Amino acid sequence: MTTTPSATGEAQRPIWEKYLTDYNEGLGLVYERFVLNDFLEALRQRYALETVLEAPIYGMAGVTGINSAMLARNGCNVSLVDDIPERAEAVQRIWGELSLTPDMHVISPDNWGRLPFDDNSFDMTWNWAALWYLPDAAGLLRELVRTSRKLVFVAMPNSIQVGYWIRKHVIDKEFFDTIDERWADIERVRWTLRNEGVQIIASGVLDVPPWPDTVMPANEVLQRLGIRSKKLEDQFTGDSWEWNTMAYYLGQQPDLYDRVIKYAWLDHARLPWQIKSVWAHHRWLLGMIDS
Repeated sequence: MTTTPSATGEAQRPIWEKYLTDYNEGLGLVYERFVLNDFLEALRQRYALETVLEAPIYGMAGVTGINSAMLARNGCNVSLVDDIPERAEAVQRIWGELSLTPDMHVISPDNWGRLPFDDNSFDMTWNWAALWYLPDAAGLLRELVRTSRKLVFVAMPNSIQVGYWIRKHVIDKEFFDTIDERWADIERVRWTLRNEGVQIIASGVLDVPPWPDTVMPANEVLQRLGIRSKKLEDQFTGDSWEWNTMAYYLGQQPDLYDRVIKYAWLDHARLPWQIKSVWAHHRWLLGMIDS
């Protein structure tokens, strides 16, 4: 379980707890959500998706459990799976604020290889950046295959981009003691899916903004790098530096998408994904279930 270190180095509450009530996620996370939303919406339209399973719901930082919210808003029946009851309850509350009701399932942490669904239950099963938190990531991938009748979509952090290495070796070294980093290797994911008979029909990179992927807010990055500059810190704090996906969803910040997506010129650039991969925050695979 990922925790926030205190000033004394002792573990405090898990990072996800903060964002169950604090919806100010930061520019990087809001950007990540918007480009992911656009990607998922394109899949929904192209493959006529009606039923979707997201498992697990915790992978992206920020507000937990809302990765599939826009799919639900656009007509999909969404099922979610988590292994922490209080977090699942909070996610249901958050969806309720959006006037949405997910089909929420809570399982034991050792049951990711045995999801409570029949074979071929969903048009798409998917996961965003959560595999390395699981005790049985391979089991989860097998279950995503078993329960899908069309698509399996999986993304993981891109381990070759510069922010990943800054995080790993400089500003957040303790995090890597809490995860199974082998699953950052997208080829490991590819091999596991193919071994289950999945045809990989597309792959690439997503979330390619003009800043490195350090996960944490910019002002915290400055602090961990030992940079003490009030002028710099003031640029990344205060009321003028609020980035809130939920406020956009609720119609409180209707211009937020336009303010954020202007940074997507690398995501939208007509370049081979292999070139973008040097800077991309995530790599992904899309698989088709053999009928």
